[in-house]
Amino acid sequence: MTTDNALFEDDFDLEFDDDLDTALADVFDEAAPPLPLDVDLDAPMKELEDAAEMPTALMPSLEGGDRAIPAISAVAFCETETALQLVDSVAADRRMAQATVETYEGGLPAAIEYLIGNPTPNLLILESAAPTATLIGQIDELAGHCDEGVQVMVIGATNDIALYRQLMARGVSEYLVPPVAPVQLVRSISDLFSDPDAPFVGKSVSVIGAKGGVGASTIAHNLSWALSENARVNTALIDLDLSFGTTALDFNHENTQTVTDALLAPERVDDAVISRLLSKATDRLSLFTAPASVSQVLDIPAEAYSTVIDGVRRVMPYVVLDLPHVWNDWLYKTLVGSDEVVLVCQPDLASLRNGKNMLDKITAERPNDAPVRLIMNMTGVPKRPEIPVKDFAAAMGVEPDIVLPFDPQLFGNASNNGQMISETDPHAKPSLAIDHLATLLTGREVLQESKSILKKLLGK
Repeated sequence: MTTDNALFEDDFDLEFDDDLDTALADVFDEAAPPLPLDVDLDAPMKELEDAAEMPTALMPSLEGGDRAIPAISAVAFCETETALQLVDSVAADRRMAQATVETYEGGLPAAIEYLIGNPTPNLLILESAAPTATLIGQIDELAGHCDEGVQVMVIGATNDIALYRQLMARGVSEYLVPPVAPVQLVRSISDLFSDPDAPFVGKSVSVIGAKGGVGASTIAHNLSWALSENARVNTALIDLDLSFGTTALDFNHENTQTVTDALLAPERVDDAVISRLLSKATDRLSLFTAPASVSQVLDIPAEAYSTVIDGVRRVMPYVVLDLPHVWNDWLYKTLVGSDEVVLVCQPDLASLRNGKNMLDKITAERPNDAPVRLIMNMTGVPKRPEIPVKDFAAAMGVEPDIVLPFDPQLFGNASNNGQMISETDPHAKPSLAIDHLATLLTGREVLQESKSILKKLLGK
C-alpha cells in the first residue's frame, strides 16, 4: 500500500479542540491496534515489474477478478502444522463457500490408505517432503486408487523442474513450493475448476461510505472514469442506490433501461442481455444507471443482485459498484464477495465509529483478500473541527490510500457540467489522487493526455 505522495493533509494546517482525545476515547473502549508495519511508503506509482515483490494477496490481478469455486469435495493430507493451517485458512475463504474441505495428517501414505476405503474426492491436496524417487513411487501407487478426473495438487519441498515434469506426466494438476499464501492456493483451485465456457470474470470494486453524505458515489463515479479513460481498461459502473442514485446526473447520461430491469428478472440475465442493457458513456466506460425514483418500493432478493453483478463481470474486466449507505443481506454479501472494497470516510466521529465497525467486520470475513482501502474525503473544510488524518488512521488501524482535499469549486463545476473532475482539471490534486487509486487497483500507470493548443482554444 503506497500512500505518501497521494496524501494531501499537509496542505491543511488546522487547529483542533483540546478535547479531541476525549472524544476519540468515547468512540472506542480500547486503544486502537498499532498501524501495520508493512505499509509501503515508497513512491505511489509502482512499476509492474515490482509486482513480484508484493505480497500475493496484494498483487493487482491484471487478468480479472477471483471466481467463486463450485461445490467440490476436497481432502488434504498434510505433513506439517503449517500446511494444516494453510488448508484451514483456505477452507474458510469466501470463495470456497460452496466447497467442502477435510484435512488429515500423514501426507501421501495417509492419502493412499484413505482412498482404499473411501470414494475419491474432486480434489486431493497432498503435502510431501519425500525425496524425488519416493514421491514419484507414492504418486504411482496413489493413482491405482483414484477415480478418473480427480484433480491432484502437490505441495512439495523441492523447486525442481525435472520433478515438476514427472508429476505432470503422471496427471498431477498443480505443484506448489512453500511458502504458499492462502490466496495463492485458492486461485490455483479456482483455475482447476473454472468453467471452460466462461473462463473470464472481471474484477469487482465496491465503493461504500461510512455514513451518508461522505461522497462515496462521487468517488465511485470518478474512479470509474479514471479506470476507463486514464488507466485505459474497459470498465462498467453499476449504480445500486436504486431510489436515489446519481450516476445519470453526474454523467449527464439518461437511459430508459436501468439496473432495475435486470434485477427484477435475474433469470433472463445472460451475456447478450447485459450487453444490451449497459449504456455506453465512452468507448471504454459503460453505465448501469439507477431509476432514481421513489414511486415504487422495491423488495429485491439478495440472489438477484449477485446474479446481475456476476453477469456484468463476465463481460467487463473491471466493475465498480456504487453502493448505497444501508446495511442488509444483499449489501453485506456484495461487500464480502468483492475483489476490492473501498471505504470512504470524512474526518469526523461518525465516520470514525461507523468506518471502524465496517472495516473490522469486512476484514474478518475476508482474511485472504486485499485489505479494505480507506479513502479520506473532504478534508480541510474551513472552520470545521476535524480529526487529524494521522489520528483517524491510528484509530482505524489502517493508513488511507488517498486523502482528498475539500475543493467545492472543482467538484461543483464538474457536477454542474455533467463531467468528472479529471475532465474539468486533470492536474488538480483530487484528480491525481483518484488516478493514483486507479493505479493501485490495476497495476497500470495512469497517463494524462495533454490538451492540444487547438482543443484549448475551442475549450475542449
